[in-house]
Amino acid sequence: MRIRAKRVNIVRALTGLVSATKTNKAVSCPLVCLCLIAFSVTPAAAEPKITFYRDGALLRQEAGAAKGVINIPLPATLLEHSLTIVPATGTTILSVETYRTESGKAVDKELETLAEQRRRLEDRLQALETREAIFTSAAKSQSGKAPRKTKANPDPMQTIRQGTDFAIAQLESVYTARRRTTQEIQRIDTRLAAVRKRSRSAGESLRITVVPPRGSVTLRYATAEHGWQPHYNLYLARDGSAQLKLSARMTGSTHGSQARVSSGSLDESATAETFPVRSASVLLASYRLPMTEEQYTGGITNQFSGTITNTSPHYLQPGESGLFRRGTYLGSFVFEGLSSGRSRTVSLGR
Repeated sequence: MRIRAKRVNIVRALTGLVSATKTNKAVSCPLVCLCLIAFSVTPAAAEPKITFYRDGALLRQEAGAAKGVINIPLPATLLEHSLTIVPATGTTILSVETYRTESGKAVDKELETLAEQRRRLEDRLQALETREAIFTSAAKSQSGKAPRKTKANPDPMQTIRQGTDFAIAQLESVYTARRRTTQEIQRIDTRLAAVRKRSRSAGESLRITVVPPRGSVTLRYATAEHGWQPHYNLYLARDGSAQLKLSARMTGSTHGSQARVSSGSLDESATAETFPVRSASVLLASYRLPMTEEQYTGGITNQFSGTITNTSPHYLQPGESGLFRRGTYLGSFVFEGLSSGRSRTVSLGR
């Protein structure tokens, strides 16, 4: 209603301005054009804002209603109890419900089918165990019989061998069937894991009912998505120290959103420093750390070892690291992570 009232006021002002133009040549035409441009501009929806922390991500998203309803798909990695919905000024939230879409129902049906197939295979395994016990007993019984020659059985040894061979052949078929059944169960378990993984993202959404019909809300929630991986560059100095630079190599999707990254955790989101994401790698921090017991051997192959101490107040996560000496790149090694106040030997080519 406020927007409509403003537009009505603008239209009235433009009408008066046009009338004044006809009677007063002092009113310039460019001024009228500027007013028309301002009138035609409509506010654009804000981009979602996402901040990637070392153990998850925080997302802030604005959403507008159509006929009083807002439908938002939920991410598969949504952390439980992290969702907050804030109504805009003049908007009232009437209800919030989670529902399954048609694709989600199809995934549920696929899960039920696979589970039923697995139960049938388990029944087959139980039946095969029973058959195995029967034919194992039969083979033992045949091999343990004392040969007795009769008119009906002139060659008892051949009869015993035939009975034993038959029982063993049946056991072989049981073992083959059990192996194939076990492999089929493993394949179904793999499919079940994949379907469960996409189950939530395939069909769980949020329906928010608001007034007025074109009201809006802001959603805030956390996910378990790890949107970046730590990468280091270790620069050796000549004074018993080294400079360790921590960068974030982005792995999460930032398309269509205002993305930032932080080396802190989700629990530290209120105070942790964040940095805007403008490329595939973001420099997060640089530390000057003591480096002792250095041993370097050059030549055809580069070899280095040294003890580094984390004198910073932060935990340094594991990650790949490049090694530089006097500005020259020597190679890469795995930095295994280091707690504050602890020391660790790092090495290259040893």
